[in-house]
Amino acid sequence: MLASMSDTIAAADQAMNFEEALKALEAIVHKLESGEAPLDESIALYERGNALRALCQKRLDAAKAKIEAINLGADGTPVGTKSFDQD
Repeated sequence: MLASMSDTIAAADQAMNFEEALKALEAIVHKLESGEAPLDESIALYERGNALRALCQKRLDAAKAKIEAINLGADGTPVGTKSFDQD
């Protein structure tokens, strides 16, 4: 049952946008820093926080790739894009 619950949380986390995931991560950090949570809950919070951190990093990396894919003209203005899937 615990694995099923973890899978449900992970699926819900994947559906979050960057801002939602960051807010959830900040709430976890606050709770862990406060020392309110018992050990088992702290471990679960840490694991979820680590997953949210990875999700945020993934979203940031995707945004960076899109930004880097913008081609600039000689005057520095955007003139088009290139696929960032090409390498």
